[in-house]
Amino acid sequence: MKELIILYFVLSILTSSSAWRSDKNDFQKTLGHLKPQTPPEVQAKAAEDLISRIIGNNSKLFTVSINPEIGPEGRDTFKIVKNQLGIIEITANTGVSGAWGFHYYLRHYCNAHIAWEGMQVELPNTLPEVNVTVVSNDRFRYYQNVCTAGYSSVWWSWSQWESNIDWMALNGINLALAFHGQEAIWQRIYLQLNMTREEVDDHFGGPAFLPWTRMGNIRGWGGPLPESWHEHSISIQHKILDRMRQLGIIPILPTFAGYVPRAFSRIFPSGNMTKIGTWNDFEDKYCCPMLLEPTDPLFNFIGQKFLRAYIEEFGTDHVYSGDTFNENEPLNTELESLRNSARAVFSIMTEVDEQAIWIMQGWLFVHDIEFWTEPRVEAFVTAVPIGKMIVLDLQSEQFPQYSRLKSYYGQPFIWCMLQNFGGTLGMFGSATIINKRISDARNMKGSTMVGTGLTPEGINQNYIIFELMNEMAYRRRPVDLNAWFENYATRRYGAWNEYATESWRLLGSSVYNFVGIEKIRGHYVLTRRPSLKITPWSWYDPQAVWSAWETFLKARYGRINSTLYKYDLVDLTRQVIQLKIDDVYVDLVNAYSMKNLTSFRELSHYFLELFDDAEDILSTSEHFLLGKWIGDARSLGTTEVERQLYEYNARNQITLWGPNGEIRDYANKQWSGVVLDYFKPRWVIFVEALDDSLAHGKKFNSTLINQRMFDEVEKPFTFARKYYSRESKGDAISVALSLNEKWSKLEGAQPEKRRRNIKLRKFVN
Repeated sequence: MKELIILYFVLSILTSSSAWRSDKNDFQKTLGHLKPQTPPEVQAKAAEDLISRIIGNNSKLFTVSINPEIGPEGRDTFKIVKNQLGIIEITANTGVSGAWGFHYYLRHYCNAHIAWEGMQVELPNTLPEVNVTVVSNDRFRYYQNVCTAGYSSVWWSWSQWESNIDWMALNGINLALAFHGQEAIWQRIYLQLNMTREEVDDHFGGPAFLPWTRMGNIRGWGGPLPESWHEHSISIQHKILDRMRQLGIIPILPTFAGYVPRAFSRIFPSGNMTKIGTWNDFEDKYCCPMLLEPTDPLFNFIGQKFLRAYIEEFGTDHVYSGDTFNENEPLNTELESLRNSARAVFSIMTEVDEQAIWIMQGWLFVHDIEFWTEPRVEAFVTAVPIGKMIVLDLQSEQFPQYSRLKSYYGQPFIWCMLQNFGGTLGMFGSATIINKRISDARNMKGSTMVGTGLTPEGINQNYIIFELMNEMAYRRRPVDLNAWFENYATRRYGAWNEYATESWRLLGSSVYNFVGIEKIRGHYVLTRRPSLKITPWSWYDPQAVWSAWETFLKARYGRINSTLYKYDLVDLTRQVIQLKIDDVYVDLVNAYSMKNLTSFRELSHYFLELFDDAEDILSTSEHFLLGKWIGDARSLGTTEVERQLYEYNARNQITLWGPNGEIRDYANKQWSGVVLDYFKPRWVIFVEALDDSLAHGKKFNSTLINQRMFDEVEKPFTFARKYYSRESKGDAISVALSLNEKWSKLEGAQPEKRRRNIKLRKFVN
């Protein structure tokens, strides 16, 4: 222990020296060891196996060879040629680059498309000629947010993980989080330290809430974690790491950030630790773990104990991630204290692994910009040797910090697109910003940018924006967005279709062209808790979405991939309903404020019927079903008690997010089943109460109605055990056509209605 303390203080002195500073050209020295450790022949086979999973027997038409020496140092490269035998030869410097090259050929030469929701890959009889070399713009393509493990992948089986890792490689992702299994390792350590099982259970959150337990935001909520969960997480992590390493993806492992269970105050009564502040109003039972003082020797002792155990179980690729101050303001605001915190976290890594690199999410600098002033940020990030920390500029498309913070004072950073919060649905994207500002950041004076990254809290939505973002990793200049959206439609459906391309052009210039700073994602009347104080708005003309929808319906006659067309039709119809509900809500509130009972009742009927329309269209696609989310959760349980625990986690996260609605509707999902049994019943209670108020001259009691919604809908939904099918029902095209006909007749009878509603809405041209 004494030797560890001495080494810690030596490192502290070294890291405070300006001698650590360097420039972007020196990152090859500090980051050069971050490369695949798997032999080239293993990577080549892994890439060819991936190709086989995508195109089956046609995979014999492609070969992959790995030559680590091709291309510029530190930048992934692939070369594609067609040989005299008609075989497509892909030569790349890593397995990831080989898979990336395969996908590049499919997209640019075979008019193919591979997305989260499906694929359209139909190879021509004769493969097109090709002779092209592509070099990445940057060293890294990063993927995942720490929250993604809660909002999207928490219930995944290996088959789902395998598909996701394939997708990573196909898109050139070479740096990704791999956080499974850490609770199992921590449990071993806690029990060795004489914590009781009850104390361990009080600390770990349930599966759907583990990301926030890991970041010290909450404790125990949704738990306890069954032993079978630990076994599953260890097993799945080994499979994930094996496949990532085979392909040449560098996995990022967890490190110790300073948070420990409350029981540590019993086990280490002389330890210097403090109970952190409340996060999002969680009650004491579920909030506020202990934060160890970084200068206390216990910090280093516990951190090393964890990291050594984790590496012993899973190996390492020398990259680690840990966030001490994620939505938790530092208790000590002095600059030296901030330096000590960063040094303490980093010293754990380097004392266990001399080649360690710290990946740090930069969300704290966005979330609490008033606290994280330039001097404080500089003190924190430069306490680590320059080039040994990579900062994820987590929401570069909306709230970039790299310019304000002078390219992180010399530390390398990754330009990241966050795009989504909570895994909510709702069309959204910043195509113009992505198209331009990435290259601007890369080329700005003194830039330390070393990569691009995808950091959504939840995936499986707005795929088009992720596709555009992925292309920025190799495109040298901005694209013509109109042409790009047209090409996207052609690839996605397998053939050019004038109606499909026109629809995507309309969407590209409206809903996917957000350039503001407002926080709108997920905040729609459909998914909000009922209130008279909601102010619907949009950054685009809603009429553009309606026009895109009506035009898209005409595309059904063309030669298009029906699976992806139907998915997009459901999503676009869902967006139209979302907008219509917003519009009718405005009229409904106006009718109530004018005390016009006749108009209010007419609008109420139409308003609630729109929820039925949403349920009808969503139920036609397996991608929009509550049954799949719950079914995946229950499938991981080994007993009925475990299955019920996981189902509760799944239901609570997308609704109340806490025992009393602490983060209510943050992770809301516009899914069949949720609309039927959660969103609509709340609005029924609310609308009936307003009707009663108007009809009988009563004062509307919002407090009483809110309590009724909690007691009768929200809380019961989280504990319910109603079965929801994993199978879709009905035909998306038929339902969408029926809705179009119905709404056209309704609005045809009131020709001014649509224009009037649009005027009531606020939007930015």
